Amino acid sequence: MAGASLLTLLDDITTILDDVAAMSKMAARKTAGVLGDDLALNAQQVSGINADRELPVVWAVAKGSLRNKAILVPAALLISAFIPWAVTPLLMFGGLFLCYEGFEKLYHSATHSHEPSSEPHADIASLDLQAYEKQKINGAIRTDFVLSAEIIAITLGVVAHTSFMTQVVTLTVIAVLMTIGVYGLVAGIVKLDDAGLYLSQRQGESMLTRLGRRFGHSLVNAAPYLMRGLTVVGTIAMFMVGGGILTHGIHSLSELFNQWAAVVEQWAMLGPVLSFITPSVLNALFGVLAGAIAVLLMSGISKLRS
Repeated sequence: MAGASLLTLLDDITTILDDVAAMSKMAARKTAGVLGDDLALNAQQVSGINADRELPVVWAVAKGSLRNKAILVPAALLISAFIPWAVTPLLMFGGLFLCYEGFEKLYHSATHSHEPSSEPHADIASLDLQAYEKQKINGAIRTDFVLSAEIIAITLGVVAHTSFMTQVVTLTVIAVLMTIGVYGLVAGIVKLDDAGLYLSQRQGESMLTRLGRRFGHSLVNAAPYLMRGLTVVGTIAMFMVGGGILTHGIHSLSELFNQWAAVVEQWAMLGPVLSFITPSVLNALFGVLAGAIAVLLMSGISKLRS
């Protein structure tokens, strides 16, 4: 009897692991787009840190991301079980927050771009570095919370029809793997210039060494442009993800965007390509509009309080 019970238990565990593996693959495919936005956003969020502090900052944000997911996974399971109607409004609130932060960043850049660099806020070197790092870390963790919530929500939608144990294990696996994958890549991106410097300073006259030095010089030269590009991509991703969450919650608007994409698809030559990018572009534009309204409302509330 004991042997039969043990075999049954092992069979159940194997079945759960098979289900988890299949569900994890499906969830990873569905969250790939959010993962790309998460990568761009977080690489952009931790830029501007001193070179010797980049990896500690990335590690601090990664730990914050794990804490976010440790909160989100049980919260998602509880909300899905008891108040499933609340999932969409909560996600929309997070999406609006992303749009707000994105537009606030654009507004701040536009209103401060012509101020002299001698201003205290424009000179990072004159700031308290610990306070600056803490500000960057907290901002990255807040942004990660919204993106992690969307990843968890998408994964929960994939595993909704499975057993409770499969849901728990799959959500945990996705949460851990996404965190390791995103912040491992972020760490690699922010240290590209150091890798290039190491390669450019290697000694020797072999063909491989000379090629390595050339490649290292190319990395060093390209790193600043890459980080600037990630800043732009990260800001756009804020509007795309935030706007996408908002339009998904407003069903009629989402349907309208899909109809426009279907109309564009009929165009000759570039129709399929334009149809593919049209929803993302429209989501980003809606995100900009939502962010602008949110910034105006928050500014008005702040003035009323003062």
